[in-house]
Amino acid sequence: MRIPFRAVIIMLCVVLAAPGALAASPIGEMQALGAFAIDRTEVTVGQFRHFTKATGTKTFAEKKGSGLVYGAGWEQKSGWGWRTPYGKPASDNEPAVHINYDEAHAYCRWAGKRLPTDAEWTQAAYQESRNDPSPPFVKGQTYPYPTGTSPIGANCLNDCGPTPALDHSKVLDQGLGHAPAGTTKPGVNGLYDMGANVWEWIDTGAADSANKGTRGGSWWYGASQMRRDSEASKPRDMSVVYVGFRCAKDLP
Repeated sequence: MRIPFRAVIIMLCVVLAAPGALAASPIGEMQALGAFAIDRTEVTVGQFRHFTKATGTKTFAEKKGSGLVYGAGWEQKSGWGWRTPYGKPASDNEPAVHINYDEAHAYCRWAGKRLPTDAEWTQAAYQESRNDPSPPFVKGQTYPYPTGTSPIGANCLNDCGPTPALDHSKVLDQGLGHAPAGTTKPGVNGLYDMGANVWEWIDTGAADSANKGTRGGSWWYGASQMRRDSEASKPRDMSVVYVGFRCAKDLP
């Protein structure tokens, strides 16, 4: 069936008029920072889906049939997992959560990358290293938050201003839930969601350690967990609605 030329022009105008129609998504991009590079966004549901299809991986939360959330103490939520973080199917651009440390580690290895160390993660989050950073960031400056001098623009609880969070408050005791990857304000080094949105697993060494580090805070917390001096750890087999990850890799 031939589409009239006039209809093609109209459709093209509609597409070009849509906000952000030609904006490139940062998902899948990495930012070089000296000896290493780090993902610009948290690993997404769509990216993790490619991994599971290629490897046949079934996560701990899937095998158990439930994921964790904090309400009146830790609660197991039936049907919650990386595909359905709040009990309903997620879009491919949402951050992959309900992923434990070893699953995050396995994904990064499959992708030819690795989890960032604590030193790498904090450098990327707080110290501007780009040669020509976009304003208001200044090369060589260290910031108190991954968003810069204030937490505004992150997806945190109460302290960060309006956010593009997806509202799942009906199934949560606190907060709204996460925002799609790459939709909040880009921060230090042009990275997204290094502060808040979801906690991120980091490689703290000691392969047999029962607990592993997480950084950045999440939508469940206020801005204090976004700061550099806020360190946290969780059981390595924990699959939680507000814990995700991003990957890093060595550069020649």
